[in-house]
Amino acid sequence: MKYWGYFAAKLVLIAGFLRLLWYGMTRLMPEPQTFMYYKVKRFPQDLSWTMALLALWLMAAAMVALAVWDQRRRCRVCLRRLRMPVESGFWSYASIFSPPRTESICPYGHGTLKEPEVHLNEKTEWARHDDDIWKELEDLEGTKK
Repeated sequence: MKYWGYFAAKLVLIAGFLRLLWYGMTRLMPEPQTFMYYKVKRFPQDLSWTMALLALWLMAAAMVALAVWDQRRRCRVCLRRLRMPVESGFWSYASIFSPPRTESICPYGHGTLKEPEVHLNEKTEWARHDDDIWKELEDLEGTKK
């Protein structure tokens, strides 16, 4: 729940920032002048307003894409950025046997994110680890005795 709440908070901040930009745009840019007793509309007929609106729309799309990109690379439990990307698989066998992928791990051991490099049929997979991160090391130590 914390993972999706953080994402919603980022989207709310983006929306608030864009609303402030919209407010500033409407206050700073003058109304178009009347042309032959006809009041020209702002959006389709005023080039400066149309270009400012296009820039605002592109900025909004870029900010949402950046928020989604950042969210996908965070731990689902503690929201820290995933570390230590390890590439596995082979590009020569990319379609069938061993497709290349990148695995990143949470610095506190909460889980691993497996992202495919070739997007054929595989999806991004989050594998949650057990709470006891020393369990595997204790098992290895016990087998050596």
